[in-house]
Amino acid sequence: MEIKGSVALVTGANRGIGRAFARALIDHGAKKVYAGVRDPAGVSDPGVVPVRLDVTDEESVASAAFIASDVSIVVNNAGVGGASTKLLEGAFDGARQAMEVNYFGTWAVARAFAPVLARNGGGALVNMLSVASWVGQPEFPGYAASKAAQWSLTDALRKALRAQGTLVVGVHAGFVDTDLSAWTDAPKISAGTVAELTMDALLRDQAEVLADEQSRSVKAALSEPVRR
Repeated sequence: MEIKGSVALVTGANRGIGRAFARALIDHGAKKVYAGVRDPAGVSDPGVVPVRLDVTDEESVASAAFIASDVSIVVNNAGVGGASTKLLEGAFDGARQAMEVNYFGTWAVARAFAPVLARNGGGALVNMLSVASWVGQPEFPGYAASKAAQWSLTDALRKALRAQGTLVVGVHAGFVDTDLSAWTDAPKISAGTVAELTMDALLRDQAEVLADEQSRSVKAALSEPVRR
């Protein structure tokens, strides 16, 4: 699909990967990019249009869909880690929040904007997933479970929105150099790399982005027997 001249909305666009998505869209010629954030005052980048959007609030999502009724690209990027939930002890609060934001939030935005995309010719829906979509993580089980659910949702959306001409893209990456992964010294790729690879996928009408070697190797190993 064409990015040049398009109108896009990016959730969680005030920092990290979301901010990189917004900048990449502008660099590729989008004529307008809405930055969907909980606090519009926190958006300082030139060339973007701040829109109040809390993906866990249905009224907020509906309002954003009304305001951004001219979009042809929607990027579901807003997410949380939910790392406070440990696998075998403690409260489930962090995991519940991860599921609310990463899974139900993505679902709510997709529901609200699917008719908008249909009216505007189909366009594209991009979901920021993770290598954790495919691998259970004892260190952050709530986050991994929410991303696995989000991957399943992405596949369902891809099948459901095909008839209206909407390209649904799932973006997978390992650790990205953002605040969310600041706790680890593991190798990381840049948010800009993720965004640029996603722009290339949109231009080529590709439904999946494997942004780094980790995501490529894990995806390739999915057919292997389960290890004890």
